[in-house]
Amino acid sequence: MFLEIITPDKKLFSGEVKSIVLPGADGKFGLLNHHAPIISSLKKGTLKVIDNADATQHFDIKGGVVEMLNNQVIVLAE
Repeated sequence: MFLEIITPDKKLFSGEVKSIVLPGADGKFGLLNHHAPIISSLKKGTLKVIDNADATQHFDIKGGVVEMLNNQVIVLAE
């Protein structure tokens, strides 16, 4: 799936990934390929991204929103 992580200042990440773990408003949740469409608010925490080469990256955010539709994920983060 294709992931973009965007802040008001810059684009933090853009590329193909295997999975994402996000700090949702009601607790952590994960997204994998072909996940059902979703829109969710995010709270302060860390995004865990595993790319197609099995490398793990972490991004600290202060909150935001995530949308997944048709295997494309957009995170608008603070």
